[in-house]
Amino acid sequence: MSTHQIDKLVAGLGERDTVSLARLISWTENRDPRIDEVLRRIYPRTGQAYRLGVTGPPGSGKSTLIARLSVALKNRGERVAVVAIDPTSPYSGGALLGDRYRMTEMSEDPDIFMRSMATRGSLGGLASATESTLDLLDAAGFTYLLVETVGVGQITLDIAKATDTVTVVLVPESGDGIQAMKAGLMEIADVFVVNKADREGAGQIENELESMLGLRPRRDEWRPEVLQTVAHTGEGVEDLLEAVDRHRNHMKSTDALKERRRRTLKLRLFGEARQEFLDRFEAAAGVGFEDLLDRVERREMTPQDAARDIVNRLAELPGSASSDPAKSQ
Repeated sequence: MSTHQIDKLVAGLGERDTVSLARLISWTENRDPRIDEVLRRIYPRTGQAYRLGVTGPPGSGKSTLIARLSVALKNRGERVAVVAIDPTSPYSGGALLGDRYRMTEMSEDPDIFMRSMATRGSLGGLASATESTLDLLDAAGFTYLLVETVGVGQITLDIAKATDTVTVVLVPESGDGIQAMKAGLMEIADVFVVNKADREGAGQIENELESMLGLRPRRDEWRPEVLQTVAHTGEGVEDLLEAVDRHRNHMKSTDALKERRRRTLKLRLFGEARQEFLDRFEAAAGVGFEDLLDRVERREMTPQDAARDIVNRLAELPGSASSDPAKSQ
């Protein structure tokens, strides 16, 4: 591990050098072991940026809306960063950029940083490296972080674990699917946006949402707001920002923001522990796995006993409590 290289990149991050930032984000995506030391150094500088999640079905205009939001926030004096989570290419493993051309104006703005990330098989609509990337952006001095998910229905729920305010974007044509989304997107939204509101049916879906919200128990004493936008013209974008501001102010005034971030941190710790376990499980499974598989195939061992055998090996791996005398005392 090159300490000098880490020193240089961390220093560059503090100086808001986008090249250093991009390199460090690549480390998180590639699970480069050097990123652990970087995160240890920069983590005390995080917790300052506000995190806004934007999710919703494909084709709802999320990218265009985020581009408009980013420029509007920049005009307010915010330093804006956007993390757009895209599906993974089955060939390259990278992000399918899709309609990112709509963000061209935004990505060329030196005051707005934009990064597309691939899900790489991660469930929940967020890339596994998203939260570490948000920490890097936070430590780099960005004051507003926008996170866009893939937008594939109910598996986008993880966005509620990584952001302070969640905006769910729908379109007039979403009306028939609102009931199906009730147990998913309906439960995580702090603000609903009916985008492409110049189309027929926008008022009807807004009324349906309002009716459903009237039947839903209020969370954190906040009743999600519903509003309309036409992202390609910018209509309603300022109204959306004002709604987000109201939710943010409500969260701060009631200490709900602190509670939400603590709950988010708890979920993140569980997620990190789960990933660590899976990494170790894969390492343990690699040792003698074929022999175990042969025994199961010959019906000499049940799949359950074989799995327990693999899990038991975790205790013998470097870094486990039982393998470290100092930790077992």
